[in-house]
Amino acid sequence: MSATLLQIDGKQVEAQEGMTLLEAAQTAGIRIPTLCHHEKLEPYGGCRVCMVEIEKRGWSKLVAACVYPAESDLVVRTRSEKIDRIRKTIVELLLAHAPDSPELLALAREYGANKDRFEAQASFCVQCGLCVRYCAEIKKADAVGFLDRGTRREISFIPELAATVCWDCKECFSLCPTSALQAAYVLTTALVPHPPQVEAGSER
Repeated sequence: MSATLLQIDGKQVEAQEGMTLLEAAQTAGIRIPTLCHHEKLEPYGGCRVCMVEIEKRGWSKLVAACVYPAESDLVVRTRSEKIDRIRKTIVELLLAHAPDSPELLALAREYGANKDRFEAQASFCVQCGLCVRYCAEIKKADAVGFLDRGTRREISFIPELAATVCWDCKECFSLCPTSALQAAYVLTTALVPHPPQVEAGSER
């Protein structure tokens, strides 16, 4: 497998073919924050917290590190006044949905974000898509999905599936950066009763 050389924060980094900028940075011990990334899932680029600035042949632009491929001769900056300002605003927007999320609060402290800058939203979902993607890509169950579009987009369990498939799984719960997933599941199971349990020794 061929390797690619690029520069991240002034450090020469060797990236294997197919790596994203986020993966290349991680192999070099360089931290780039992200909320929607998971090593077992396909790159998504939903939260944009991993935004970095790249430069090549005199031009520069901002890209999401978790989806942008590592390319030879790239110069990558993971921190700058511009990048920090963008991350701060993104975190403040997400905090309007999930003001008590430990992960978001940690990022708010790091980037000096104001959790009360934007008006609070009714939804606790930050659209990271981790639960939806994990259920589809890893569990192959499709028991949770997205409803609606744009600013009204929400995640929702499919009641008929969730009340059975999710009961013994719940693996996506720990992925949720806002911990709102547990509340959604409890609501789902309240609407659709759990199937009766078969007592040990009883006839089938």
